[in-house]
Amino acid sequence: MRCKPVMHAAQRRALLLCALLAASGRALAHAALVRSDPARRATLSKPPTQIRLWFNERLEPAYANISLFKDRAGAIVHAPGQVDKTDAKLLVLDLPPLAPGAYTVKYRVLSVDGHSVESSYTFSVTQAPGSP
Repeated sequence: MRCKPVMHAAQRRALLLCALLAASGRALAHAALVRSDPARRATLSKPPTQIRLWFNERLEPAYANISLFKDRAGAIVHAPGQVDKTDAKLLVLDLPPLAPGAYTVKYRVLSVDGHSVESSYTFSVTQAPGSP
């Protein structure tokens, strides 16, 4: 006599729950910063001309903002960032010439899944524009 594998009701429910959780993981995800230029905690010998932030999800251009703060001086730039036309996961902000010092990048984005993400990171510049 051969035994047939039998899945009990509790096992079926557990399997279904696992499948639902695995499928919903993508729907529950938020845009996460995966790379930045300048990088987090970078010390730069030359000031950057742009802030470039790459995310793991496409961004809603109308709801993407970046602010740049210097030390305790307040906001240097507070503007809507530009979502790249060819890469909807890339947010770009053009910068004015930056003096040496510590800077904080603050960003708030809305991903196409409808979730907003707000965070910040720091970098520093050791030389002024035009310095050798």
